[in-house]
Amino acid sequence: MAYNLLKGKKGIIFGALNDMSIAWKVAEKSYEEGAEFILTNTPVSMRLGAIDELAAKCNTEVIPADATKDADLENLVLKAIEKYGKLDFVLHSIGMSPNVRKKIPYDNLNYDFYHKTLDISALSFHKVISILKKHDAMNDWGSIVALSYVAAQRTLYGYNDMADAKSLLESIARSFGYIYGRENKVRVNTISQSPTMTTAGSGVKGIDGLMDFTERMSPLGNATANECADYCITMFSDLTRKVTMQNLFHDGGFSSMGMSLRAMTQYNKSLEIDPED
Repeated sequence: MAYNLLKGKKGIIFGALNDMSIAWKVAEKSYEEGAEFILTNTPVSMRLGAIDELAAKCNTEVIPADATKDADLENLVLKAIEKYGKLDFVLHSIGMSPNVRKKIPYDNLNYDFYHKTLDISALSFHKVISILKKHDAMNDWGSIVALSYVAAQRTLYGYNDMADAKSLLESIARSFGYIYGRENKVRVNTISQSPTMTTAGSGVKGIDGLMDFTERMSPLGNATANECADYCITMFSDLTRKVTMQNLFHDGGFSSMGMSLRAMTQYNKSLEIDPED
């Protein structure tokens, strides 16, 4: 059901690859809610994914941009301004770790890869916001959202240097949120989503076991990609005009849990112990 929450709003959505992507779901929901937007991803991701199919479905265009490159971002933002005037929302759904992909453990990181992880997954967020601000590209009360993960606060086996990147991502949201809010009334937040079986998520070691664990731990269960898209829509909308500089957990309650009955019961079963003993 659509509510016209984004009627008349314009934006940019980074990171849609295929229909497993959270950014893909956000684009679909944004279109349903009345928004117009530009889709963007790196040229290599565009070749590997199906973003043109999404663009056709949402009656929009794709402008290639490597979010680590200032020139690409300048071109993207200037073209967005030319097309729409000022923007109302931006989604940063970008993350990649060469160390994770190559299964290099955290205590033996390749530092060139580490720099790439931070550049792609966190510093790109700073660059996006900086260029938006430089060109006065956002309307007052506009909303910029990046996708994060609870590994920014807690150690989760296998998440590796991506955890450091998410910590930096959240810090950037707070620091820029203050400046952009004070000067231009623009909101900057991160959403800490449940583990989700996206193309990137499927590359994290032990993702199936992690998703089973978090499902058992979370009183409401894991949040799906579609549900995350719904949350992003509320953050783009006028309903959240005074929410900024926040890391917002969207994880079924996992981030507030210590141990759940379902997880403890499963643990006891694995030890062949009666859970009431």
